Amino acid sequence: MPEMVLHIIEKKIISSLRSEPHQSLGRLAGSAGLSLDQARRGVEWLRHKGLAEVSESEETAISLGKNGMRLPHTMLPERQLLDMLLKGGPQEMPVLQDNMGPLFGVAMGIVKRNGWAATRSEKGRIVVSAAPPKDIPGMLPGEATMRALAGAEGGPISAESVDPSDLESLLRRPELVTKTVTKTKHVSLSEAAGSVDASFDEGREGGAKAGAIDVGADVPAAPRGRRHPLKEVISEIREIFVTMGFSEVSGSVVQPCFWNFDALLTPQDHPSREMQDTFYLDVAPGGLDSTPAHTRRISKAHRDTWHQKWDAAEAGRMVLRTHTTCVTLRRLLQSPDALGDARIFSLGRVFRNEKTSYKHLAEFTQVEGVVHEAGSTIRGLMGIQAEFYRRLGLPKVRFWPTFFPYTEPSFQSMVYNERLGKWVELFGMGIFHPHVTRGLKHPVLAWGGGVERIAMLKYGVDDVREFYANNLGLLRGMRRRDDA
Repeated sequence: MPEMVLHIIEKKIISSLRSEPHQSLGRLAGSAGLSLDQARRGVEWLRHKGLAEVSESEETAISLGKNGMRLPHTMLPERQLLDMLLKGGPQEMPVLQDNMGPLFGVAMGIVKRNGWAATRSEKGRIVVSAAPPKDIPGMLPGEATMRALAGAEGGPISAESVDPSDLESLLRRPELVTKTVTKTKHVSLSEAAGSVDASFDEGREGGAKAGAIDVGADVPAAPRGRRHPLKEVISEIREIFVTMGFSEVSGSVVQPCFWNFDALLTPQDHPSREMQDTFYLDVAPGGLDSTPAHTRRISKAHRDTWHQKWDAAEAGRMVLRTHTTCVTLRRLLQSPDALGDARIFSLGRVFRNEKTSYKHLAEFTQVEGVVHEAGSTIRGLMGIQAEFYRRLGLPKVRFWPTFFPYTEPSFQSMVYNERLGKWVELFGMGIFHPHVTRGLKHPVLAWGGGVERIAMLKYGVDDVREFYANNLGLLRGMRRRDDA
């Protein structure tokens, strides 16, 4: 084979792998006298030349979680309770509670659900008694794993060393045990590397010259620039709305409660307005930015509908908007041609004070569309929605009745996800309640929902957080399922 030019780093790696053929990347760096970054770089060079092969292994380790470390002697709460009942006989519930503290409630629920203990009333007291020993397993679910962890002083231990079903029973319980997956890369030489001279003697005839530059090597491929997948979906949605005759409107992300909640007939004591669901700003209440006549209408609607006093100070509290409906509704009610026909939509960030998960974010993008035209009907709204989804590449659509406080009737749109093989909930829709749009000439059709959910369908993404994780490799590799 023709002479191959090798870098000094590549030579060190080849030499080390010839002494020990199969090494992890970390071990290889140490045995070759390289930094981890140098080892990674050298292995990639060798892979590109067909001289090295990389495989990946995965190991799962189990260790005690936060709640598991609080258990005395790593003993499950249900085992503690059963031992007390089997050794001491039936006992009154308050006595057991005093002895076990906060663990009693968990233990009692498990033993009763499995039929290992029962309760009865005696003279106004609740007495707990254990089932016959023959009805109680010698080893409770999860107990074998906990004993293995106790022997390892809390772990970690290999997940392969315990029974999978026994381990699964513990993983379903909050923070009793934790599972950690470690991926390790292993490097070995390819067959082609056997004939390569990796000596460090520059004068040796036919040997690779240290420090030489291979001018015939391929240029590393550079990824082409592209728009963020979420931006692509936003642009597509914007184009669909415009081609359907809609005009875009925008508004501030900071809104008074009046427009974010009150104008949509959300009661002032509704749970969604509490701190755990809404981001309130630590500022003095501002103006309502509403005409006196409209303010009176909303105040009266709250009193008539919810039979409670309406508080202007509460309506003036400032929040980060929880939806974009406040933008489109304000435009309809405050524009000079409010009595004329209108098709408008808004695209923007909204905020919900909730825990992030694979399908929920505290900050996300919402799209909202409204139609104010003569002859507007719920059937027409369904037709607009079906056409909107069809242009997005989602032709299978269903609608089912639901409830929203500010629309009547109200529906939820569902689209069929071919990859998952099931119907997925997307946008809410309906006709604004007459109290919300009083003063307008025609009924107002409205619908809206999260853009990220559409992006998840179009790109086959199962975790919405991947759009915001800044994993460039993942983002570059995302491909639309309708373009596959």
